[in-house]
Amino acid sequence: MAFLEFRGISKRFPGVRALDRVGFSVERGSCHALIGENGAGKSTLGRILAGINTPDEGAILIDGRHVEIRSPVQARSHGIAMVHQELAFCPDLTVAENLSLGAPPSLLGWVDRRALRERARSMLAEMDAGIDPGATVASLSTGLEQVVQIAAAVGTGAKIIVMDEPTSSLSAGETRELYRLVGKLRARGITLIYVSHRIEELFDLCDTVTVLRDGRHVVTERIAETTPHRVVTQMIGRELESSEPSHISRPGGAVRLRVDNLSSAGRCEGISLEVRAGEIVGIAGLVGAGRSEVLQAVFGLDRAVRGRVAVDGREIAMGSISAALKSGMGLLPEDRKRQGLVLTMNSRENISLAALPFVTCGGWIRRGRERALAGRYRDLLRVKAASLEDPVSGLSGGNQQKIALAKWLARSCNVLLVDEPTRGVDVGAKAEIHRLLDELACDGKALLLVSSELPELISLSSRILVMRAGRLVAEVPRAAFSEAALMRAMAGLRE
Repeated sequence: MAFLEFRGISKRFPGVRALDRVGFSVERGSCHALIGENGAGKSTLGRILAGINTPDEGAILIDGRHVEIRSPVQARSHGIAMVHQELAFCPDLTVAENLSLGAPPSLLGWVDRRALRERARSMLAEMDAGIDPGATVASLSTGLEQVVQIAAAVGTGAKIIVMDEPTSSLSAGETRELYRLVGKLRARGITLIYVSHRIEELFDLCDTVTVLRDGRHVVTERIAETTPHRVVTQMIGRELESSEPSHISRPGGAVRLRVDNLSSAGRCEGISLEVRAGEIVGIAGLVGAGRSEVLQAVFGLDRAVRGRVAVDGREIAMGSISAALKSGMGLLPEDRKRQGLVLTMNSRENISLAALPFVTCGGWIRRGRERALAGRYRDLLRVKAASLEDPVSGLSGGNQQKIALAKWLARSCNVLLVDEPTRGVDVGAKAEIHRLLDELACDGKALLLVSSELPELISLSSRILVMRAGRLVAEVPRAAFSEAALMRAMAGLRE
């Protein structure tokens, strides 16, 4: 008999049917993968199980018994917890305070600080985590935040834990630590629902995979009985084509972006590079190497930066975002939710945000122009949204990323600085974004690309610059691309 069973789960949001009669079962103590394209309904189903959303119809059974889950408190009473993709704590409170939110130990009506710390130490010890209970959550790395979330889930006595994109923002080392924790949880008989876009990680960790597409259940299979290619095809409903980007075979044009001796204390030192029209130049490096810092400094976000930046032969003022914008430069940042989008605005407003000079007259926004501009780029990027007037916060991660990119396309930028363009998006959306970046290069734009995924850099780049400890240490031509060679250069190892 199945330990956990979904029967006919349906859920609607305004203009969108997120889940349509989804049903499948999960074995006790297994790691069960839940996969699908952005907007397929994976996270919605996880939030329903955790009591964050309520289904419009359907039932959830645990050990053959129907259970009502209408709130996170009810979910916790049934032994269900969730590890969120985004930070789910109060960042300015300590680890100990966050681990006891809602039910702190008390003494004579006051919070018992000693008991609070001891409880936190005990919960962290369960995960073999050497984290100071007195540290604020804001001071922790993303990987340690995930450990604290897992400790909180286990500390509530959870029998079922939903993990929503747990490695989307983790470094390679932090990902290995998460793998170790997953093994520890399974050894204790805890059932895991593992939501991820990373196919290879599902085949490393999970026993069974369930594929959703457009809110419907496609298939549930044992991992040992399927293949990554088969899973991808089931996700997107078609064969995923793979070919060399078109811009690679075209000769580069004139230098569009030139950076000379860019330096900023503690961030980067002596960075010099060129990007030509029609070229995508990748930047590789380990976490902390200074890749994102270089893009931010070039775009004017670092007021302390020294050096020279020129666009199409014209030098621009350093540390000035307005100068970068006037030169025809755009920046797609690493964190779309904190830096790339205004989540309280709708899709139309976000797309037009960087292109307001093109849709205003006499200081007033011409709504007709704005809607036409936003609609054109929504269609170009195939954004799945019921309406441009819907809040961008309600879109899936992949569609949010497309909106963040559309903002700069609407401004007609000739130099695009792209930081982690496919973080947290599914394979189908990733292929579409890769196709779009290739088309931009073919149109004569210059792209400087940062990615933590070496296959992505190798696929898209004309050449790759390698950074280590804030400096450029190597330039690798396309003919010499290999993950092993790039990793050696990133880590400072000899052949």
